Amino acid sequence: MGTVLLALGSAALFGISDFVGGVVSRRTSVWALAVVTQATALVIVGIAAVLLGGSPRGQDWWWGAAAGLGTGTGSAFLYRGLASGRMGVVAPISAVGAAVLPVVVGLVTGERPPLLAWIGIACAIPAIWLVSTDTDPNRVDGVVPGGRFDRGVVDGILAGLGFGVMFSALGQVPDAAGLGPLAATEASAILTIVALALVMRERWVPRDRAAIGGGAVAGGLAAGATVLFLFASQSGLLAVASVLSSLYPAVTVLLAATVLRERIGGIQALGLGLALAAVGLVAAG
Repeated sequence: MGTVLLALGSAALFGISDFVGGVVSRRTSVWALAVVTQATALVIVGIAAVLLGGSPRGQDWWWGAAAGLGTGTGSAFLYRGLASGRMGVVAPISAVGAAVLPVVVGLVTGERPPLLAWIGIACAIPAIWLVSTDTDPNRVDGVVPGGRFDRGVVDGILAGLGFGVMFSALGQVPDAAGLGPLAATEASAILTIVALALVMRERWVPRDRAAIGGGAVAGGLAAGATVLFLFASQSGLLAVASVLSSLYPAVTVLLAATVLRERIGGIQALGLGLALAAVGLVAAG
């Protein structure tokens, strides 16, 4: 039960962070926003790591740095997709990718969830897709004339792979390591975002209040979410922790409905119901 609660807390904070980032990303450079987000998370996690202590091994630092490559890639392309108005494409693809990859890694490393947990995982993956699907009949996303995928699909795939790598790598860090490797994750994420921005010739230096203020709020929430996920993966199965943490789009959708008065469509409502069933099954397992 501890793993379930920690993972759900992680999903809640990730969902709020993405909501804040998604709103702010339409008013500033997504690369600058991502840099401030990770820099804020680095400060918070770094202070916590010093206060809590720990005994990380050499490989724990490398796992932390590898997770940062995923975090930086995932955050940058998720924000880029949200800023372009393609949330109905980016969110479900990224969240499903973030859930599936760690499940595969967990199986390869010997994890064997009980039957009820497997049924819950099987319910959670389509729930993630349904709950974050854009139901606006006037929006046409995902495919451009001629049948080619648009940038929203690419952003979603890259974001999903990035977050999947983050979850998978952090799942290899033992509890004795403390939060030091997670600080390495945030530092590596900043370098990754800057490198990607330079390659793509995008502006990444924060110069406006939207990037700095919004990034600080999103970063504080993301830091808490990542810490909770780390604790969840250390206290239970990586497959369970990653799938439940990947339910974050449900929180983002509920916030959009509450704060922005966006309508929850029938498909999204079905996804929310399926998500609740998935949580109950995983918890029972």
